[in-house]
Amino acid sequence: MTGAQGQDAAGSDDAMAAKAPRTARGRKTLRALLDAAALEFGERGFHDASISAITRRAGVALGSFYTYFDSKDAVFRALVTDLSAQVRDHVAPAIQAADDGIAAERAGLAQFIGFVRRHKEIYRIIDEAEFVDAESFRRHYASTAERIEARLTAAAARGEVRGDVSDVHAWAIMGMNVFLGLRYGVWDEDRGVDDVADSAASLLRDGLAPRGREGGDGGR
Repeated sequence: MTGAQGQDAAGSDDAMAAKAPRTARGRKTLRALLDAAALEFGERGFHDASISAITRRAGVALGSFYTYFDSKDAVFRALVTDLSAQVRDHVAPAIQAADDGIAAERAGLAQFIGFVRRHKEIYRIIDEAEFVDAESFRRHYASTAERIEARLTAAAARGEVRGDVSDVHAWAIMGMNVFLGLRYGVWDEDRGVDDVADSAASLLRDGLAPRGREGGDGGR
């Protein structure tokens, strides 16, 4: 499901690290290439996309592409890493400002859907990654689930959610978020972001209520 680590978006990929720009101009060019690649892959898909089209969209010379990437596959891998980091960095402030664990998940979902509405191409790119670069695809979802699990574990330690939360709960929440983002971010915007996030938070609050409180006030 870019902003690369909140900065220019080189990602953690080894090949990218070797070609990381050292100047402000270089970082600006790299950012332009990644943004152009997102549009190109999002509109045309991996197989129909071309390096020349990416550089035209970015407004840079074809040769500049090879300063940062060895191939179309390389820019695609970097883009998946970049998009994942961009989502992470976009939702982080709202999550950190939330009052409790459930509020944090609600805030994260609301920010995610808002991001998707502005970057609908993310779903096509991430979905194609399963077939173009399976490791990037798996890493995108695994790292997202790990962050959710860490938040749930911290919330459990504070007594805000049930104490037996695990990776299963994290993957279930992520799966819900992915499909809510698809339905209300990509396919249609017929519901407000807050309405969707509130409904999901209610479901989580009841389902993750600390033991002994289920069936009562739902942990509210």
